[in-house]
Amino acid sequence: MNIKLIYARLKADIDLIEKELEQAVGSSSAILEEASVHLLQAGGKRIRPVMLLLGAKFGDYDIHRVKYAAASLELIHMASLVHDDVIDDAVIRRGKHTVKAEWDNRIAMYAGDYIFAAALDSMTKIDDVEAHRILSRTMTELCIGEIVQIQDKYRYDQHLRDYLRRIKRKTAILIAASCQLGAISAGAPASVHRKLYEFGYNVGMSFQITDDILDFTASEKELGKPAGGDLLQGNITLPVLYAMQDNEMRTRISSIHAHSSREEIDDIIARLKSSDVIEQSHALSRRYLDRALMILTELPEGRHRNSLRDIAHFIGKRKY
Repeated sequence: MNIKLIYARLKADIDLIEKELEQAVGSSSAILEEASVHLLQAGGKRIRPVMLLLGAKFGDYDIHRVKYAAASLELIHMASLVHDDVIDDAVIRRGKHTVKAEWDNRIAMYAGDYIFAAALDSMTKIDDVEAHRILSRTMTELCIGEIVQIQDKYRYDQHLRDYLRRIKRKTAILIAASCQLGAISAGAPASVHRKLYEFGYNVGMSFQITDDILDFTASEKELGKPAGGDLLQGNITLPVLYAMQDNEMRTRISSIHAHSSREEIDDIIARLKSSDVIEQSHALSRRYLDRALMILTELPEGRHRNSLRDIAHFIGKRKY
């Protein structure tokens, strides 16, 4: 199925989630609400809510219950983006000014904290201890991932396992939790929601690796921010790790710092694209994707399983 058809079929439910998000970030503080709505209106693919909705299809689906879990997971994602932009001193995200650029770092940090709190409040509508335990664990791991990313900035001696552990915490577990919490909020059996977690984890790993590839291969217009931004900010991603296996590239890359010129970054991008590191990175992304699709075959058949398969293919093979 075409990805657009999946979104079209879920449009009414996605619209309800959007309304829930708007209500969740409402505040008696005008500046907090304005900053939160600014981020909300920047949009995004809403991958996590969609995967949560599809996970819920494996149980007793009720959008008026499920929407609270969907809003909670998307709010956590939004809050992490606000904090990320402060840490990375990012001015543009999705082609628009970040919250920190529109206001300042202090407002952005409090806005991120406020959105995190809104996520917890939204989840109180789900009366399930297991769901709250999973959400708490997910938020804890996400915060650890943020701290580790700060510690790893411009650390050029890190290993593949460091990278994989970092993207697990920053991206994969949130997608995994989305799939699992959708099923839990709909009362699906434990055997089903645990498989959905495994599926979401592997899709999430593939998703982030593809994102890191696109940071070098997509255009600034497609990315909504300058290409090579991760490297300039000191985030060592998979293509860079593979490239540094070559001594000359290691010397060039390890000279990059926060004030490196655009010419230096563009030179490294060109060298990466002319080597085999992009294909190597795609190969690892495909391994995670294949694992996700194999896990999916162990779940009950149906249109929702097919939709998850199609979304997984879209995530692993998207161009921007």
